[in-house]
Amino acid sequence: MSDLLETLPALESLRCFLEAARTLNFRAAAHTLSLTPAALGQRIRKLEAEVGSTLFQRTTRSVALTGEGLALVPYARRAVEAAAECLRAGRGELGAAPMELVVGTRHELGLSWIVPMLPSLARTHPHLTLHLYFGSGQDLLLRVRTREIDVSISSARVEDPKLASLTLHAERYCFVGARRLLARNPLRSAAQARGHVLLDIGVELPLFHYWRHAPGGFDSLEFARVQRLGTIAAIRALVLRGAGVAVLPEYYVRSDLERRRLVRILPTVEPLVDAFRLVFRADDPRRSVYEALAASMRRVPLR
Repeated sequence: MSDLLETLPALESLRCFLEAARTLNFRAAAHTLSLTPAALGQRIRKLEAEVGSTLFQRTTRSVALTGEGLALVPYARRAVEAAAECLRAGRGELGAAPMELVVGTRHELGLSWIVPMLPSLARTHPHLTLHLYFGSGQDLLLRVRTREIDVSISSARVEDPKLASLTLHAERYCFVGARRLLARNPLRSAAQARGHVLLDIGVELPLFHYWRHAPGGFDSLEFARVQRLGTIAAIRALVLRGAGVAVLPEYYVRSDLERRRLVRILPTVEPLVDAFRLVFRADDPRRSVYEALAASMRRVPLR
């Protein structure tokens, strides 16, 4: 490809060719381009040498295009126009180029926050078309790494040096249970945990660790059993039914707390705080696009 680029005629030579083809008068063309007739003639000869064809038939009285010259005109015009468009684009005169992005997110965050945000993002970033992919935290990171999706939005820890991230919102958590459950079966001490079922996403207890490792949290809290449900939507549904207790994102149960359907457990312990992040490949050249997108997302509160 580099060898091909090196053999392409200079754009200035093409401009000279087009003006000479338009006027069929080298002196008039040179005057329009602020060149001497000799300089114009030199650039035409250089262009003919590079393409390997005679482009003009010249006599002392007339100038005419050859068949090869006539064939070159539309292509030369497109090349010069494209070069001018490149300059305008580089100066920011054409605005952002249309772009499609696949955004990965987990199901609950996507439905509660990202989907309602799409109309406002379309107004703020009209050049972007955003497609959604729903998955789990580690699945999303893997798909970004392998370029199956462009970016992901989640609170999954980013430890892969091939990935970069931009913080969007702090994600706060709370340890909660149904008000009716805790009225008949309190959980005010470590010993009372044995009378409750802990609900979490997976075997590593990714949600409960925000409370367990917080200052004042009980690292050795023992429950009657642990039930893994894979998603926070399923956890919230069972917690509301009184089937167990759980640590859940505060934004996700805010309305339940306000309506007293759920209450905080051991509220003197402040769970650790994480963050939602926009994650992309560190070598992705579109970082400026992601920074602008992240700035818009930060203006929309979690819900």
